[in-house]
Amino acid sequence: MDLEELPDAVLVLGAAREITGANRLAASLTGYDAGDLVGRPVTALAPRAKDGQPLLAEWHPSTRLRTVRRLPERQATIRRASGEDVSTYVVGRYRRGPAGELAGAVLSLRAAGARRDQAATGIEIVSTVSHELRSPLTSVKGYTSLLLTRWDRLRDDQKRMMLEQVNHDADRVTRLITELLDISRLESGRLVLRRQMIDLPELAASVVDKVAMEYADLQCQMVFPDKYPPVYADADKVVQVLTNLVENACKYASPVGLRMEGDVSDDHVSLAVRDRGEGFPERDLAKVFTKFFRRAETRPTGSGLGLWISRGLVEAHGGRLEADSVPGEGSTFRFTLPLHTFEETHA
Repeated sequence: MDLEELPDAVLVLGAAREITGANRLAASLTGYDAGDLVGRPVTALAPRAKDGQPLLAEWHPSTRLRTVRRLPERQATIRRASGEDVSTYVVGRYRRGPAGELAGAVLSLRAAGARRDQAATGIEIVSTVSHELRSPLTSVKGYTSLLLTRWDRLRDDQKRMMLEQVNHDADRVTRLITELLDISRLESGRLVLRRQMIDLPELAASVVDKVAMEYADLQCQMVFPDKYPPVYADADKVVQVLTNLVENACKYASPVGLRMEGDVSDDHVSLAVRDRGEGFPERDLAKVFTKFFRRAETRPTGSGLGLWISRGLVEAHGGRLEADSVPGEGSTFRFTLPLHTFEETHA
């Protein structure tokens, strides 16, 4: 495609992070002629993160993974030819050769002034999460107050029920705070993965057992091939993704008839969560991974951020999270994780 047909400023980088192509909008944004940009190192634009740290001085270590192809959006300041600084939002994709080797990147830049809704979005996130926090905190306050004032008059089974609910609500608060932190880290490109070799079927089984504490009628068939390989990933983040998918299936479809299916290919593993719910119409399927999306037909609850965060966590691993649905038959959410060893990642 002709770069001039694109609606944003575009810079094409070579393997050494030199600018090999630019459109007229990039020239307008940077103050250079398009021809003058070509051949310059991208560092000539002095790209910097919000905290002032240089960007693109070198490729991110994650580019060593052949499956990593996306540069998540982040806010960056660049220096125009006049010496003036301009705030932008940058997103892009890595370019790969036939063998998966890094060949460069394509960056799309948009002036921050075009994002006037950014502050409103931040306020909406705080408002939504604050609302979600109110319910479990009210429960915790109520039960602990009751236990403190009426301990001697409560039966042991009543005390146990209340403590179990407090423990459950405390876990919910922890998850909401983790989600709030993940939003910030994903949007700023600062998410840190603590990778280790994990047993995905074992993690999946533990998630089902935990969700079953809330949905007593949960029935989930688990199907994994023999010799399913371990995966080098962040166990906590994978559990977060799995928990979100299973809870969503229970909440918006049915806890009965769920099925988890694992699969293995040459360079990745996959795990699918299938439900037997009403499914999504095509118009909604394209929106399920956007922020704050909640279907009105399902009497929506939750923050509407879970799937957006889950996709970001999977993509940070170099994988993909996708959804398929057949109205009246159910939906399938499937994510992949690359098959890489510790040695390959840290070579």
